[in-house]
Amino acid sequence: MRYFYGGLALAVLSASLAGGLAFSRTMAEPAADLSPAAQVGKKMFFDRSLSGSGKMACATCHDPDHAYAPANDLAVQPGGKTLSETGTRAVPSLCYKEFTPPYDDVLENPDGISPPGPGGGFNQDGRAPTLADQAKIPLLAPNEMGNDSPADVVQKLRRSEYAALFRTAFGENIFENVSEAFSKALEALEAFQLEDPSFHPYNSKYDLYASNKIGGTLTPDEQRGFAVYNDPQKGNCFACHYNGAGLNGAVRIFTDYSYAAIGVPRNNEIAENRNPSYYDLGLCDRSDHPLPESKPYCGMFKTPTLRNVATRKVFFHNGAIKSLKDAIRFYNTRDTDPAHWYPTVNGVLQIFDDLPADFRSNIDKQVPLDGRAAGSKPAMSDQDIDDLEVFLNTLTDNYKPAPTK
Repeated sequence: MRYFYGGLALAVLSASLAGGLAFSRTMAEPAADLSPAAQVGKKMFFDRSLSGSGKMACATCHDPDHAYAPANDLAVQPGGKTLSETGTRAVPSLCYKEFTPPYDDVLENPDGISPPGPGGGFNQDGRAPTLADQAKIPLLAPNEMGNDSPADVVQKLRRSEYAALFRTAFGENIFENVSEAFSKALEALEAFQLEDPSFHPYNSKYDLYASNKIGGTLTPDEQRGFAVYNDPQKGNCFACHYNGAGLNGAVRIFTDYSYAAIGVPRNNEIAENRNPSYYDLGLCDRSDHPLPESKPYCGMFKTPTLRNVATRKVFFHNGAIKSLKDAIRFYNTRDTDPAHWYPTVNGVLQIFDDLPADFRSNIDKQVPLDGRAAGSKPAMSDQDIDDLEVFLNTLTDNYKPAPTK
């Protein structure tokens, strides 16, 4: 069990974008098929006035033209009232969250093979059980949307051009109760994400292939890459990025919702990481998972769906890896060529430098991250890596097959 996306991290971009980022695709789509609550959520999602600076919206970092993920290659996104603060984790895509179960320490694994273990939830540590619960976190976080309180958010909604729509959806007197209005605002954001098909179109080339539809024929290198994906002695990707029928009716989600520590290198682009005593411990940093009881969970982060992975510009919870090929290479050579990934300080290679030594027994030991000796043969050849990357590109949404003659 390995890695994951977060929930509704309504982070922000940068002062250079604050003047007017065009959210072209989704803003242009009619909302007639959405429920009143989802229509409100859509308005909120693109509303910059709902931030402490008045210059960012949810869509600033969750760009609909980039699979609802950042359009830039920053490891973490700036935010706060003056856009001068930064997040602590890479902003995830918001696509394909509709089947995510609430967090459980012992979640049934959908592959029917792996034993139950930590899984589910939103945010990269699963602390929110639903998308609505998750939305509250970034709306109020000082380094993200930067609102002072729920009342602050509700006052902005009361003044918004869609306040009448909010009343239509939730009642004429909804703004008289701040707690209720804030709760309904969170539900509206959740409804938009669950109802709008752009968050889960299931229209990649792989979807055409899996459904035996015209245009879904995989090329020879894509077929080889899919074989590498499913080979337990090579990519072994399916072990965590499960692509069969899953929980709650999920089909081909490309995650098993699980958690794992994989020893991603420390990323000093993140301001907190410049403090040598700071570590992002993932699952065991949660207030309901205090040490020492949660020691076996330290360093674990959620396994993301691999859908649209080829559109991302940074990878893993800290954005330390900058390309899909390098992400694959990290899995393949973390153990066989550690000097490529970790720094050497005073002549000593700092393997697993972003996880304290006390927690390194938590690191995943599945192929290809199986602890094979440095200098030994990795699980995948260079050809395997190239083919796997080609296959992962078939998971990108909005695929348009060439017209038939």
